[in-house]
Amino acid sequence: MTRILALDTSSEACSAALWLDGECHLLFEQAPRLHTKRLLPMVAQLLAEAELALTQLDAIAFGRGPGSFTGLRISAGVAQGLAFGADLPLLPISTLAALAAAVLQEQPGDGVLAALDARMHEIYWGCYRRDGEQLQLLGAEGVGPAAGLLLPDGVDLARGRWLGSGSGWQFAAQMPSPLVQGVTILDTERQPSAGAMARLAAFALARGEGLAPELAQPLYLRDNVALKKGEQR
Repeated sequence: MTRILALDTSSEACSAALWLDGECHLLFEQAPRLHTKRLLPMVAQLLAEAELALTQLDAIAFGRGPGSFTGLRISAGVAQGLAFGADLPLLPISTLAALAAAVLQEQPGDGVLAALDARMHEIYWGCYRRDGEQLQLLGAEGVGPAAGLLLPDGVDLARGRWLGSGSGWQFAAQMPSPLVQGVTILDTERQPSAGAMARLAAFALARGEGLAPELAQPLYLRDNVALKKGEQR
């Protein structure tokens, strides 16, 4: 049986999930600025309900970003601490991939353009295609102004059914119109969730992608974290 604990605090939501050989148990709540208070109790609740000790898990996954800088550090730090204590490998999971995986679980589609509000007049962006039960990242994840978004080479939205997912799509009016018109469904309210990350982590663990705790780090995509005077909106 594959047993994976997944954590995410990359947005205003706080979530934890326990993957038990294909069955996902999820705790998810909106908790702005309360991630540090809510995350560990969620973990304790999930383990208690499953009657499992942390050392009985196979791995721990966490939302590695992109997303809130503070939130990413919280989930990565908690995951590292738990993994060190239980001698478990870590699985850093893309928040954009989690957005794509979640919407494809609910809607028929061939691919997802995942976007998150990055603040500072920018969005985080990733293009994913369904690959059987898994996902394939096309090109690279990036960050930039909505008006400057470009599809990876070889991606044709006219071929197949493409979906849009994540808070970055609230800026659809600023995106290139052919890109917006090529998307069948827009889900601007969806947030990254540990549930989708747990499922992605199960595939990653099967591929042998577990890391030592000290090697698993957040991915910010940019280094400038503060607004300069005049940049605030």
